[in-house]
Amino acid sequence: MAKLPNFLSDTPAGLPARKAALKLIDAVLRRGETLDMAAHAAMKGVDAPEDRALTRAIAGEVLRWMADLDALIDSATRKRLPDDAKPRMVLRMMLAQWLRLDTPPHAVIATGLPLLDGGPRRLAHGVFSTLSKRKVTLPGAPTLPDGAWARWGELAEEIAPGLAEPPPLDLTLRDPSATDEWTERLGGESLASGHIRLPRGTAVEKLEGFADGAWWVQDLAASIPARLLGQGEGRRVLDLCAAPGGKTLQLAAAGWKVTALDISDKRMERVRENLQRTRLEADIIIADALKWQPDEPFDAILLDAPCSATGTCRRHPDVLHRIGMRQISELAELQSALLERAQSWLKPGGVLVYSTCSLETAEGEQQAAKVSLRSDPIHVENLPAGLQPDENGWLRTHPGMLAEKGGMDGFFIACWRAD
Repeated sequence: MAKLPNFLSDTPAGLPARKAALKLIDAVLRRGETLDMAAHAAMKGVDAPEDRALTRAIAGEVLRWMADLDALIDSATRKRLPDDAKPRMVLRMMLAQWLRLDTPPHAVIATGLPLLDGGPRRLAHGVFSTLSKRKVTLPGAPTLPDGAWARWGELAEEIAPGLAEPPPLDLTLRDPSATDEWTERLGGESLASGHIRLPRGTAVEKLEGFADGAWWVQDLAASIPARLLGQGEGRRVLDLCAAPGGKTLQLAAAGWKVTALDISDKRMERVRENLQRTRLEADIIIADALKWQPDEPFDAILLDAPCSATGTCRRHPDVLHRIGMRQISELAELQSALLERAQSWLKPGGVLVYSTCSLETAEGEQQAAKVSLRSDPIHVENLPAGLQPDENGWLRTHPGMLAEKGGMDGFFIACWRAD
């Protein structure tokens, strides 16, 4: 069960955090915003780090388990509450705090009911009291929204268990040869060379090695595309759509001469900061990849294309509710256009790596099938233990993989070589 530090407020003094959580959930479900986009406005007046953490935890657990929370609510009401009814929204929060964050029922009631007025308050009190007396529980894995089940097919049954808990903290080392040393120093676990996994909730800035730039935060799955390019030995590589920059750092650390291109100057500011912290180098270009043209071809290109990001659903459960076929189709068109341009920027013998942090075949397998370059199959020996490519030499990861060790994000990765 997800735990929060015991210093978080479980008294009425924590009411502002609950109000902010309600705003966050509403922004996701009603306006289609991401949790990150909505956080600034929703958390005004919630200043303490522990209260902000509580706000995000409540919203995240509601979105992660919403179908199952709704099933419990419906079991205790004579007439089904509308999906967007405020009493349902508040009851979701109350149940998530009790069943997922171990908040005592009296504290749940004390901080939940003030979010409602009049009859809805009595209704919420009655429903929550009924369910707490029944000692209801949640299933072992979240029930996914109907849209996700329809798109992911049989794979959904494997994905769901990986969404039961927020993910641990993954680090990528600047110097993979020091993996054993840093694993011991940080008290973590390594699942691949240059990788360390720590428990979630770890304060990143306080960890040894942060200030010295010895590592950066990056999910294990997200580190795989750059790993496949190996050592650069001074060769030129284009990191296309580079922000937030983990792959740029990997490539620079592996000896590539990196050109990092992205359309967003704001997002690339984080890349600049991490390059400075890690004392690594890359040429930063702010441009639209659909209009930009390189002066000369590259030895390798890594295209981590803009996508629906459904593969990050264990850390960003809002994508389970925001993303549908309309957004996926629009992004698939962009991915096709980027792939077509990237193919023409390779030297003879150059390698193209395509990846998306998506669980959608439209953004993965269907895109790969259209590439005209010669396939450069991924080999199992180049992957973290427990992963293997499919019959096409492509790799598909998802949150249910390596679940016994904390899981991983969902990615699609494929490679080709120019003739």
